Amino acid sequence: MADGMTKESKYDLLCIGTALVDSIIRGFDPVPVSAAGFRAESASLNVGGEAVNVSMAAAKLGLKTGICCHLGLDGAGDMVLDALKRTGVDTAAVLRDAAHPTPVTTMFVNADGSRKSITNDAHRYNFHPEQSLKELPEARAYAIGSLFRAPFNDRDVVREVITELKKRESLILADTKLPNFQKLSLEDIADILPLIDCIFPNEDEAKYYSGKDDPEEAAEVFLSYGIPNVVIKLGADGCLFKNKKERIRLTSYPIKAVDATGAGDNFLAGFAAELLGGASYAEALSFGNACGAICTTAAGASAGLRSKAQVLELINCKTREC
Repeated sequence: MADGMTKESKYDLLCIGTALVDSIIRGFDPVPVSAAGFRAESASLNVGGEAVNVSMAAAKLGLKTGICCHLGLDGAGDMVLDALKRTGVDTAAVLRDAAHPTPVTTMFVNADGSRKSITNDAHRYNFHPEQSLKELPEARAYAIGSLFRAPFNDRDVVREVITELKKRESLILADTKLPNFQKLSLEDIADILPLIDCIFPNEDEAKYYSGKDDPEEAAEVFLSYGIPNVVIKLGADGCLFKNKKERIRLTSYPIKAVDATGAGDNFLAGFAAELLGGASYAEALSFGNACGAICTTAAGASAGLRSKAQVLELINCKTREC
């Protein structure tokens, strides 16, 4: 654990990254009912984006949480800001302007919880946290959400932000995403990767960036770049943790998935909450696993998880095999 975990700070966790609104469509029927009409089982609007998802989940788990993101001066931005405040996330570091709209993502969710998404040009806007680093609040840990997506698909932004955060001796946790507009590779940021304390790719992302199909081999590639700890999220198959001394493989919690949107972000929030509370890696992974599973029980990234007590109930239920 980083020295910053015992350091007095304004926040336990500060999340830096994207904020958006997800338009989630479940049970889409591709057979048209008219010349210009289709049907679906349901449709809903939900706040999302990696920084939003992680910060809201962390706040529900009891962490003093803040967020640095960009929102447009529009209805979607108002919706995100309201949801953050209602959940208890401090929004003092949120940036807003009229020049760039809040991104809206259309998500098509299948019966098994898997999904496909449609992005648009609003997702290209790269807000610049590196331009206000000195004003960025202190935190025991920072969650980067996510590497390889705006604003962290620019090597200079990645380098400036992570270098500054590391000077604070805080824990740096980095989620990852597959590229959508601008591509960045591990080699492009090889000099900065050792400053990240733990990276959290899912199975597809691990394959893409490492070039390895096997999660064990993929984890070794990330470790070879000097990242001390690697967590590969395996969805219904649980997760894999590796560092130079330890290997942990956990199965998933038996739960009926409705929508996997945000499950990885909830996992990261749970992992961070337990690690900052002094838990072992195995305990933090188990707790994160449970948070991710609970997230999938409702549509959207923030509807399923409600409290730490809810997570502990699921963990204890599995322990008792009830």
